[in-house]
Parts: sequence; structure tokens; C-alpha cells
Amino acid sequence: MTIRRMTAPAIALAALASAQAAQAQQAACVSAADLSDAVVYAMPIAFDATRTACANRLARDGFIKRQGDAYIATFRTGQDKAWPGAFRFLKTYMNQESAASGDNVDMQAMLSSMPEEALRPFVDAFVGQMIADEIKGDSCTKIERGLELMSPLPTENVDGLIAFIIELSDMKNPKLCRTPATGRRSGQ
Repeated sequence: MTIRRMTAPAIALAALASAQAAQAQQAACVSAADLSDAVVYAMPIAFDATRTACANRLARDGFIKRQGDAYIATFRTGQDKAWPGAFRFLKTYMNQESAASGDNVDMQAMLSSMPEEALRPFVDAFVGQMIADEIKGDSCTKIERGLELMSPLPTENVDGLIAFIIELSDMKNPKLCRTPATGRRSGQ
């Protein structure tokens, strides 16, 4: 009788703990849709960073100078709609970066303390600088070639393709969510 009385609460506590762990794991991932939104949102920022970082390395008759603005315009028009998903992606990414580095700053609380729209200029500047810092001079022509290769695709195919490539690379920060019913990643 005593064992039974102790077993029931232990099982209940174990179930609660595993449900909380599953919820925490789900919170530490992003949906494929949010990843796609982040791609749409970041493309114009990445384009501007590339154009600045590669200003003296791009050909005068190259794709970026000839057709770059027209190509990126479709992404620019989608930025407002993509912002909420891109912001969710950013919050998850920043939280995981903070946890991985051992930083005690609660990034979620910091990002949640300001209105999302007020954060957009800071996000744009931060992401633009991050991208510009990663661009090496010898990669400028490769980036331009990649943009030209993607340019015939509709925007929704580009964001989906990039999200798919990131998914194939088994990105860890942030991890893509799996749907509980099938074990497949969301958006599949």
C-alpha cells in the first residue's frame, strides 16, 4: 500500500518533468516558416552588406550592379510581412547563443522588454554588421554568382531553398522544430 502511494506521485512528477522538458526543447527550436521569414527579412540586409563590403571587387557589368536592386526589391517588399517570424527566429538564436557562451544575460527578457518595431533598426544594423564582418574579399564574386543563380527563382522558392539547405546541414543554433505527431521537421 505504501509503495503504491509513493509510486503514483513519482509517476506524476516524472510525467510533469518530461512534459516540461519537451516543452523547453520545443521552445529552443524554430519552425521552418520562421527560418524562411528570417531569410526573406535578411536578404536585403545581406545584399546591402555585400555591396558595401565588396564595392571595389564587383565588376561594373556584374549582376549586382546591373540587376541586383531589382532582384532584391522583391525581398524588400516582403520584409514587413516576414518581420514577426524573423524576430522569433532571432530571439531563439540569441537565447541559444547566450546560453552557449555562458552569458547570464537573459536575452529573451531583453528582447521582450522593447516593442518589436522599435528593435527593427537595431536588428538591421546588427545583422548587417555581422554579415559584413563575415564577407572576405575573395568571396565577393562567389556571392554575386550565387545571387545571379538564385535570381530566376520566385522569392518564396529562394527562402524555402535556403531554409532547406540549412535544414540539411543539421543546423544546431537554433535547431529546427520537429512536429510531435510525425517526428518530421515543421514545414515538411
